[in-house]
Amino acid sequence: MIMTYGSDPLTRISTRRTPQSRPATPDQVPNHAGGHVFEITPEQRLRRFLIIGTDGGTYYQDEAELTRENAQVVIDFAAEDPVRLVEIVREVSLAGRAPKQNPTIFALAVAAAADRPEGRAAAFAAMPEVLRTGTHLMLFAKYVQQFRGWGSGLMRAGRRWYEAKDIDALTYQLVKYRSREGFSQRDLLRLIHPKTDDQLRNALYRWVTQDELSYQLPRLVHGFVAAQAAASAADWVRLIKDYGLSWEMLPDAALTEREVWQALVEVGLPMTALIRQLPRLTRLEVIGNALRDGDRTIDVVAQLTDPELLSRARIHPFNVLVALRTYAAGRSFRGSSTWTPARPVLDALDAAFYASFGNVVPANRRTMIGLDVSGSMGVTIAGSPLTAREASAAMSMITVATEPRTAVYGFTAGGAGWRSAALTELAIGPRQRLENVIDSVSRLPFGGTDCALPMIKALEDGLEVDTFMILTDNDTWAGQIHPHQALQAYRRETDIAARLVIWAMTSSGFSIADPADRGMMDLVGVDSASPQLVADFSRGDI
Repeated sequence: MIMTYGSDPLTRISTRRTPQSRPATPDQVPNHAGGHVFEITPEQRLRRFLIIGTDGGTYYQDEAELTRENAQVVIDFAAEDPVRLVEIVREVSLAGRAPKQNPTIFALAVAAAADRPEGRAAAFAAMPEVLRTGTHLMLFAKYVQQFRGWGSGLMRAGRRWYEAKDIDALTYQLVKYRSREGFSQRDLLRLIHPKTDDQLRNALYRWVTQDELSYQLPRLVHGFVAAQAAASAADWVRLIKDYGLSWEMLPDAALTEREVWQALVEVGLPMTALIRQLPRLTRLEVIGNALRDGDRTIDVVAQLTDPELLSRARIHPFNVLVALRTYAAGRSFRGSSTWTPARPVLDALDAAFYASFGNVVPANRRTMIGLDVSGSMGVTIAGSPLTAREASAAMSMITVATEPRTAVYGFTAGGAGWRSAALTELAIGPRQRLENVIDSVSRLPFGGTDCALPMIKALEDGLEVDTFMILTDNDTWAGQIHPHQALQAYRRETDIAARLVIWAMTSSGFSIADPADRGMMDLVGVDSASPQLVADFSRGDI
């Protein structure tokens, strides 16, 4: 209870109830909205950056400022413990926890320039694992030059990247990823000077660096060269089927032909390419009408809904979510292209989103989800058309679909308008389509951010909650009690050992989770591992 000015001023001093505009403990710091929260550790900040990135910035920080802050965390980590930095990069990258590889590759490039030789050695050793494609290698080459030159150690590491691949895999990389990020394979090979006694490898290197064709070259190279010289859809279709060419190996003219894309689907588009090309496939009428001759909708749907294929292709849930949002809109967010979405494909993308998390074992705990839908959650994340508000709604659906006793609430405007805050129960159930949930949350009126509201609401309404889950940017400010204090009050009043999951949707350095309370956990972004971590934490296993 907040006393009036005419009351005894000593009654305003409390360790149980403090307005969020003031620190509740000496270790709290101000966030960007003027509230007070806890500062996360450098390792937590690093993981947020690696998983979420900084594209688009936040409501309170522009992209450049947020990027500088996070980049400094990486640089400081490389100076203090570069080996640990590489360990975290490997962990995030190999587990497929990040939707975009730019942050992990950037951090590896920083580690490769570390002053400590053991840090550089760890970075060089991790290159073949983290830089899995030619695109990754060329992006690394772009980043690493921002911190160091190409000395002998880095050149040897670059050679090992090429040497680690068998001849078929190497050929595929050289043909598919010819140039990216201002670099080409020719640039890299001329930079690192690979040395080998393998005649076939040498023939490949000469073809890349000197355009020298020979009979020794693998069939894929000859198929690629023939495709560049071809001039008809029939020829490109034949070459696709004869040589297994991917769409990146074809000239631009081929990519406007319906028959070419039919052949690519028939041969088997890689999962990532298939998801990205759904709008084009629809525009060219390769999918969308099962009654049209040559329609491939059934094949595409079968591929999108195959959990094993999704797992093998390391498809990240966030990328499926972006594809679903884009495809359902029927228009390009960065261009003028339009298409009519095919309902079977929308259904398949919906199923693929859930399947991309694997089998989440439910905790069977009473769960209350609070979605921060305030104005600051309206910024886009990870360089996508999705806002933090929309992404948080989608992530909450994993818990809604797995936990049988779950209620979802949104932080909305209170009676005094946007400066006040209220909690509104949302009619979100496990059978609802993702795009409908996202749309409904996007239209909610937003108010002041008070992340203590779920605990306050549960206590006022007599709700029995084992796990509170709040998806937010941690820029809470509007409440008269801090979230961690509200959780403590709920525990005292109900005698329920309730837990609190804070799911951060931006890579700022703040959290409302009290680091001294083992019953609170801080998670980050659209992370493929998060739903199972939530269930394990709710169950008390971690």
